[in-house]
Amino acid sequence: MNTKFQTIPDIIVARLPRYLRALSILRQKGETTNSKELGTFLGYSAAQIRKDLSQFGEFGKQGTGYNIDFLTEQINNILNLAREWKMILVGCGNIGHAILNYSGFSANGFHVVAAVDSDENLIGKVINDQITIQSINNVEQIIRNHQISIAMLTVPASVAQETAEELIKYGIKGILTYAPIILSLPSDIRVEYIDPVISLQHITYYLN
Repeated sequence: MNTKFQTIPDIIVARLPRYLRALSILRQKGETTNSKELGTFLGYSAAQIRKDLSQFGEFGKQGTGYNIDFLTEQINNILNLAREWKMILVGCGNIGHAILNYSGFSANGFHVVAAVDSDENLIGKVINDQITIQSINNVEQIIRNHQISIAMLTVPASVAQETAEELIKYGIKGILTYAPIILSLPSDIRVEYIDPVISLQHITYYLN
């Protein structure tokens, strides 16, 4: 965790990656932007943009706005993105295969360096000419040898809690899980959930 900003509300931290995405697109149009343009692009108010960024320092100037490259660099530093992150994929079914074939992670500094599964029919298969699926029995050695701190979990809900508990024993500090279950883990373990059903249920609230 970035200890310098531990007291920042998580809802603000969650918006920073959206700012990065917007800045990468706006950079194609020019070298500078401002809170109004960013807000319009993202659906936030200009005041919200300024308030969020002010939590981390002063990145712009009155009347001139933000230098896009500078602001991008600063947000990358805040999010600890000025380095490469190694990840392990646990579960190599349909979702796991899609993840291994997706290039967007590595393009943004997140590299799946190993994949494991308990299915004997999957072990030994090579995905995308890069990753050989290994037995989940080797997961401790893999995590320690590669010094991996992030796991992507695509196992069934019935084994997700048990699997997550094992992973953190071996040094995993962050988990991105696709399993439709809420994990109960120590407070120092960061867990993010990917659940399309929840997102769809959020959408339908607004539909008549």
